[in-house]
Amino acid sequence: MIRTPLRPLAQILLARQAGQNPDMIERDNLAKRHDIMRESTKGRSQLRLAVLALAFFAAFATIVVRMGMLAASEPVEPRLAGAESGISAGRADLTDRNGRMLATNMVTHALYAHPKDMIDPVRVAKELALIFSDFKVADLERRFTDGRNFLWLRKVLSPEQMQAVHDIGDPGLLFGPREMRLYPNGRLAAHILGGASFGQEGVNAAQVIGMAGLEYALDSSLRDPSLSNQPVALSIDLTVQDAVAEVLASGMTMLDAKGAAAVLMDVDTGEVISLVSLPDFDPNDRPRPILGNDPALSPLFNRAVQGVYELGSTFKIFAVAQALELGLVTPDTMVDADAPMTWGRFRISEYEGKNYGPLLSVADVIAKSSNVGTAHIALEIGAERQKAFLQSLGLLDLSPVELSEARGTYPLVPKNWSEITTITASYGHGIATSPLHLAAAYSTIANGGILVRPSLLRDHPLENMPRILSEKSAAQAVGMLRGVVTRGTATFADVDGYQVAGKTGTADKPNPQGGYYKNRVINTFASLFPANKPKYVLIVTLDEPVDNTGPKPRRTAGYTAVPVAGEIIRRVAPLLGLRPGLDLAQETVVKAVISGSINQ
Repeated sequence: MIRTPLRPLAQILLARQAGQNPDMIERDNLAKRHDIMRESTKGRSQLRLAVLALAFFAAFATIVVRMGMLAASEPVEPRLAGAESGISAGRADLTDRNGRMLATNMVTHALYAHPKDMIDPVRVAKELALIFSDFKVADLERRFTDGRNFLWLRKVLSPEQMQAVHDIGDPGLLFGPREMRLYPNGRLAAHILGGASFGQEGVNAAQVIGMAGLEYALDSSLRDPSLSNQPVALSIDLTVQDAVAEVLASGMTMLDAKGAAAVLMDVDTGEVISLVSLPDFDPNDRPRPILGNDPALSPLFNRAVQGVYELGSTFKIFAVAQALELGLVTPDTMVDADAPMTWGRFRISEYEGKNYGPLLSVADVIAKSSNVGTAHIALEIGAERQKAFLQSLGLLDLSPVELSEARGTYPLVPKNWSEITTITASYGHGIATSPLHLAAAYSTIANGGILVRPSLLRDHPLENMPRILSEKSAAQAVGMLRGVVTRGTATFADVDGYQVAGKTGTADKPNPQGGYYKNRVINTFASLFPANKPKYVLIVTLDEPVDNTGPKPRRTAGYTAVPVAGEIIRRVAPLLGLRPGLDLAQETVVKAVISGSINQ
């Protein structure tokens, strides 16, 4: 902008020549400048007023729109915006393989108090003590009057209890809605499911978290909001589980055993159809852990998975199967069975000092359960190869089953695998593992030699597992296990129509002070059926059983675990869809009769 001088020299000179006053020129220029400044200020003021008016209009329009939205919406109670707003209470259901409910959610209420809002705290304390037997009047009065603003009283209420509290009518007693985990079948499958409890809690919601079993192992996926509407199907069959639990409980009672376990597994898929551990518990009211040195005393202890035992002669078939695979023996090979056997300072003898020697066929070593015969076979195999074979069967590693308890249960394996370890391990002593491990290893033999990984999920991915035994060796091993039932130590398991095969195992219990107890045993029967085409493996283990029906107590597996397993197979085989068939000998007789009748 070029500034015009108020008294331009040229105009002043001209004005003086004309006899005019030069001050008039200065007044005219000043007036023109003021006019220009006035117009500029007026424009800026008008612009500012327009912007301010627009701002007021926008603010009032926003308020009017918001008021209209509130007037048109449904009225709701105000909610507390705090930490509890992030609680996710949803949890997916668990079902058996046929879709029957095992674990689900139920809407319930918690009870809490605002003591400062109570009209008569003393009366409320007395009324609550009448409803809940574990409440003490004096304790409630003290907590209601010590100045606190909030107090949890009960985390779960039954409908009857909720109505009784409501009838007290005090405004300081409040109810908080929430979901709780419900197990409609009570104790059935308790060790598989494990149980759940409340995690993060608020007055309007509570997080349900797994405590043990599958509830804990699958906790993150069960609580995933995107999967909460998709039930998780387990591999177990609820009807079979109930039958196994009933027979096992009866056998445990009749044989005065401290505990029992049973595992029923599909030999082709590794799916666990039933898993029972006794004593058990109700996951709806999960007990507290028992403090002490022996966790097996607690009903929470899962004997099928956490129980690590010396499983005795059930291991003998592994030594024989490996020897068959290596070409060291055939079922008819004669081996040294002259008892007792001396190895250095150790003495290997047979049950009750028997001597099955001097020679036995390999098939008879299994049928008669000869320790000495098995020991000689194991020595031919050698320590290094024996350990590698047991490792390949999964007997020396953690079980891959989904249960949380399996993750911390390691088999007990000797650090130094010496020749005497080779001998004792061949008949199941000096090495300890779980019944679930044994079920998977027997399934590997039963299905023709393919490694089995146990699973409690119906839709678990089936991997291409390695072959451990040839079909020929596996079939020969199954044939020898069938001989144990027909003419050996497990004749009480010979269930008509189902061709049961298996191996007994009677193992002395280790004494924590050293050595072994004389009259305390762990008895196991590892069975598979039907022997002509194995489909299922059943492991039954009893802790310190004794059969008192004879003239003297009998503690071997043949008189304890075997009849229990036989009754379980008799009950569950039809439930599994297995039709009873005829043994080869029976078929021959039937054909002869039919042929004779036709000829007549």
